[in-house]
Amino acid sequence: MKLLTFRYNNKVKVGVLTADGKSVMPIGPLGLPYDTMLELIDGITDEQRAALENGKIPGLPLEEVELLAPIPVPRQDVLCLGINYMAHAEEGARYHNEAFGGERPFPIYFSKRVNEAVPHGGFIESHQDIEERLDYECELAVIIGKDAKNVKAGEEWDYVFGYTILNDISARILQTRHKQWYFGKSLDGFTPMGPWIVTRDEFQDPPSLAVKSYVNGELRQNSTTDLLIFDIPYVLRELTQGMTLKAGTIIAMGTPAGVGMGFDPPRFMKPGDVVTCEIEGIGKLTNTVK
Repeated sequence: MKLLTFRYNNKVKVGVLTADGKSVMPIGPLGLPYDTMLELIDGITDEQRAALENGKIPGLPLEEVELLAPIPVPRQDVLCLGINYMAHAEEGARYHNEAFGGERPFPIYFSKRVNEAVPHGGFIESHQDIEERLDYECELAVIIGKDAKNVKAGEEWDYVFGYTILNDISARILQTRHKQWYFGKSLDGFTPMGPWIVTRDEFQDPPSLAVKSYVNGELRQNSTTDLLIFDIPYVLRELTQGMTLKAGTIIAMGTPAGVGMGFDPPRFMKPGDVVTCEIEGIGKLTNTVK
């Protein structure tokens, strides 16, 4: 099931993409009392989920609605995995002229502030007044379905609501200058997300998905979630040992090799560039740099 947030007649609604992918079925006429995706994640029951999956009401043509990010305003900062593919770790070390020993014994976690996520078709702000090295990072994002604390081995998947695509836009100068990633990852317009959430039941556990990105139609990243160094169960177990992950929390699982800084010379984005992130089973997230 593909769940999305959209605007129609100046009202923001939550809906389900129909099986043919051509229209949106609003959840309101199905009797579900949720105005936002976060409310739906918090409250949906098994009976309501069945109503969504089996509902048959007239849909709105997809081209007539304005897609928003599935969670336009996240409840908390997005949690991110840094350098969670070995080939990306190698290209990052080359860019920074650092030695890389081929080991990643512990995950790198950071957070990304999001005032408002950018939807499919929206614009990525280039912030040329403070940044000249704008980069893209296609990532699988995990949406937590219920409050998670002290998650036990074997129970991890019970906490996963679904998945979406996130482009972790990065300001490489700021990221390097400040010796940490928060500022360089959190500028306005730096979190394209979407086009929708695909519920966990549409995938195997763990999901084995192709991850690709394109800049102006040129394939840049081409990998698979099979190559994650630290997988979803590991991350859920480790993080929840010391913190509570609220329902609706978004975890970006890291990006594979092929980002702009990985080329020699680097190939950063500029205004007018179109970047598409594609993840198998979810869809495509396309945005333009302005």
